[in-house]
Amino acid sequence: MHTWITTPLTPDLLRGAVDLERTEHGLLPHRLPGWARAQFSDPQLDMAESQPSGVRLVFRTRATAVELDTLPTRRAYLGAPPRPDGVYDLLVDGRLADQAVATGGNTLTIDMTTGATEHRPGPVGTLRFSGLSEGDKDVEIWLPHNETTELVALRTDAPVEPAPDRGRRTWLHHGSSISHGSNAASPSGTWPALAAALGGVELVNLGFGGSALLDPFTARTLRDTPADLISVKLGINLVNTDLMRLRAFTPAVHGFLDTIREGHPSTPLLVVSPILCPIHEDTPGPSAPDLSALSSGQLRFRAAGDPAELAAGKLSLGVIRDALARIVEQRAAEDPQLYYLDGRELYGEADNAALPLPDELHPDAATHRLMGERFAELAFAAEGPLR
Repeated sequence: MHTWITTPLTPDLLRGAVDLERTEHGLLPHRLPGWARAQFSDPQLDMAESQPSGVRLVFRTRATAVELDTLPTRRAYLGAPPRPDGVYDLLVDGRLADQAVATGGNTLTIDMTTGATEHRPGPVGTLRFSGLSEGDKDVEIWLPHNETTELVALRTDAPVEPAPDRGRRTWLHHGSSISHGSNAASPSGTWPALAAALGGVELVNLGFGGSALLDPFTARTLRDTPADLISVKLGINLVNTDLMRLRAFTPAVHGFLDTIREGHPSTPLLVVSPILCPIHEDTPGPSAPDLSALSSGQLRFRAAGDPAELAAGKLSLGVIRDALARIVEQRAAEDPQLYYLDGRELYGEADNAALPLPDELHPDAATHRLMGERFAELAFAAEGPLR
């Protein structure tokens, strides 16, 4: 029989969040600040930034049992198979010790063909971790990367205090749904989380599904967020939303980097181009749901653009990689801490043959691990740009 101690959920117990909102239920982590969210209310961005990819509760305790009350919001797609519930990863002294799923929660149903959504409320759920090792230890609870998660209550069978600063550098990363963690098996299994663990750094993940679109408020958030190392992975969302042409893309990237440099003038900054995505290598966007696959219960995407439109300035991944390489080469002449990494070094043609993208856009769990290991080796190694 446990004697539970309830610890207030305070900012000093959370890492990886940019903003914390008090709600009627508890504490809602955000990965964009309130002023940025107010500038443009987009349903996709609102959903993505409120999903706590990389956000974790971190504390020091002798507890052998932990309970967490949460209110998740889960996504469901009309006509597609049910998505798996979000996973909570428990790490003890940096090692994965247990996993759990919360009961209850809200449901957001999305019609991929029309964009219409329906929100159905649900109850607060509880997850429990027990059998933890005795003695003092650092405990981390990584929140589901793919579910908006309101934190309601934390209970333990021994007192809790904030974990001490271990002197790790902070790595600030921005990217698309791939960086957000789409199709990863669990929150500590996204490629940025795996790379951070291997590199011995503290992750702040600003990967936003469908929303790495060179938004100025995202650049200002990166500018204003403390960091020792920064990376930005750009390209795929600009293709699959068909948002801009090459004429707008090039100065927008310059402006994005200029803004980051206002707050981080000499911080190592790595620009990463898209990983291989065969449907968009030479075919511009937009991406569209494959309705024939959806009718058979599969969620897949196809390229809806025409390669002939590249001549008019439309963007493919090949066009974007060439442009990013040129931009970084030009700027690096006066910015020696600016670097470029071709995303195909993380996932390229040989990898696609062995581990194809299941839905034509997003990597699976094995590919997330591969990308995390490669990024750590390329970026965090002794001779890497984020060394």
